[in-house]
Amino acid sequence: MSNSLIIIPTFNERENVVELCKQIMLLQEDFHILFVDDSSPDGTAGVIKALMPQYPQRIHLIEREGKLGLASAYITGFKWALAHEYSYIFEMDCDFSHPVSALPRLYRTVAMEGYDLAVGSRYVKGGKVKDWPLGRILMSYFASVYVRAVTWLPVHDTTAGFVCYHRRVLESINLDKIHFRGYAFQIEMKYATYLLGFSIKELPITFTDRKLGTSKMSSSIFGEAFSGVLKLRLWKEQKKFPQGTPKPEATKK
Repeated sequence: MSNSLIIIPTFNERENVVELCKQIMLLQEDFHILFVDDSSPDGTAGVIKALMPQYPQRIHLIEREGKLGLASAYITGFKWALAHEYSYIFEMDCDFSHPVSALPRLYRTVAMEGYDLAVGSRYVKGGKVKDWPLGRILMSYFASVYVRAVTWLPVHDTTAGFVCYHRRVLESINLDKIHFRGYAFQIEMKYATYLLGFSIKELPITFTDRKLGTSKMSSSIFGEAFSGVLKLRLWKEQKKFPQGTPKPEATKK
């Protein structure tokens, strides 16, 4: 059995799932994939089911009723991964914004270099963004600057959704008490990881805007992230956060 699982939330991604699976399956590493589909009206789940016999035991699917959101999808996936004894657990988008070729680097950073969380980062040296308008790049970049200024989180790309966790991190965080549902979820998970004493390393990636399908971004997502950062700092000051327990083997690098 593989020790690595890539969790990919889907909503109306039928145009992307076949090619994405093909590219991941061609990698030398034995990655497994768990799709968490929120009742996509375009039939994404049906396309995934048709792929599963081509890659026996490597592609898995959880179908959920209704559009329950990004954070809920990842938390569902985390719990499934832990129950099925995966050691290295990835988050990845389905739209090719995250480079498949970088998956082995994320894996090696955690599995071989000993870090607890590897982050595919747009905003470290060597990282970049393609095909975004300048205004969106600046908004995303300065959002991360704002997060770091408020929380002192030592991560440049705080909203990054292309990451690899060691299972001990997810075992230590009380996933049922993660508060946020949009991109603030990504900030909260990294903040919890850091405050619990786990080590984090950022790796440069090229983030590319989607070519097919529709973006799920909205102004409300950014609004939650803006106010959520203040709440994270307040919870820390009130000693209400993080919801979890440091592991003895967790050490900051």
